[in-house]
Amino acid sequence: MTLLLCSAALVLGQASYPAPNAKDLPNPYKTNTGWAQLPDGRKWGSTAGIDVGPDGNIWAYDRCAANNCAESELDPVVEFDQKTGKALKHFGKGLFVQPHGFYVDKQSNVWVTDAQATKDGSKGLQVVKFSPDGKVLLTLGKKGTSGVGPNMFGAPTDVIVAPNGDIFVTDGHSGCNCPNDRVVKFDKTGKFLMEFGKKGAGPGEFEGPHALAFDAKGRLFVGDRTNNRVQIFDQKGKFIAEWKQFGRPSGIFISGDTFYVTDSESQSEKPEAYGYNPGVHRGIRIGSIKTGKVTAFIPDPEPKGGTSISEGVAADHYGNIYGAEVGPRDLKRYTKN
Repeated sequence: MTLLLCSAALVLGQASYPAPNAKDLPNPYKTNTGWAQLPDGRKWGSTAGIDVGPDGNIWAYDRCAANNCAESELDPVVEFDQKTGKALKHFGKGLFVQPHGFYVDKQSNVWVTDAQATKDGSKGLQVVKFSPDGKVLLTLGKKGTSGVGPNMFGAPTDVIVAPNGDIFVTDGHSGCNCPNDRVVKFDKTGKFLMEFGKKGAGPGEFEGPHALAFDAKGRLFVGDRTNNRVQIFDQKGKFIAEWKQFGRPSGIFISGDTFYVTDSESQSEKPEAYGYNPGVHRGIRIGSIKTGKVTAFIPDPEPKGGTSISEGVAADHYGNIYGAEVGPRDLKRYTKN
């Protein structure tokens, strides 16, 4: 019986539909700005990293009051009190060029990917694991060096840890001038295990893989951004399904049976331009991880402008949604009306 149920779930998971018209979807959320208070009252730089710790507190990074931390002495990683938005702790100064992917594991360890390198190769292009107090516990990748091998990255965009401790990293970003478009898997000690994917638009291929999430069944969801889809795999890299109904995924997050996908790039006006995704509007889509049905939509406040909605998304235990924004340089909180 269990096998039959699992098989049925996989068949159901194959369903992929065009992104529904945003006008047909409800937006049951109101926007809260200025909620998260950075240390010393500093203003937000760009951010795309947001997650919820096991205790419910909110973790994020700020790209050092700019869009780059290469020359900064500011701490980019910050923990916020879930209720008040007050900064509780911060760390990570001097270690990053452009923080990109972000994940907080069940032990409250904080994982950050660095998608760029300094010209002199002194830092960048690594994945860093911190203790909850900011001690560096593990690094993946060769500092400041771009490569395609098992121990180097071209542009690590996100990181996530499986229940057994295996580490998954998406590697490859539009404009990185690197050939990488893959998911790389390591064991809990950082030993390379395997990789899967290559540049392309077919099943199991990627262009600009940008985000990662696990569902309760252990399926790996990959935001294949430049291909305007989410792809679903098992943990051995076997392709299961693709979903296009959630738009162009910059960030993805799963909480229980709910799937959150933020689209910061879709545009319908210029077929030759970056982000072309006809008929799809930028914003955060919320739906079912079981059926793939999209049920709600938080629209981009500037539908005619450039990238403006969040690149990173998360949801806390109370159902509040958090959007980490590169363009407006803000961390927004969305609460139910």
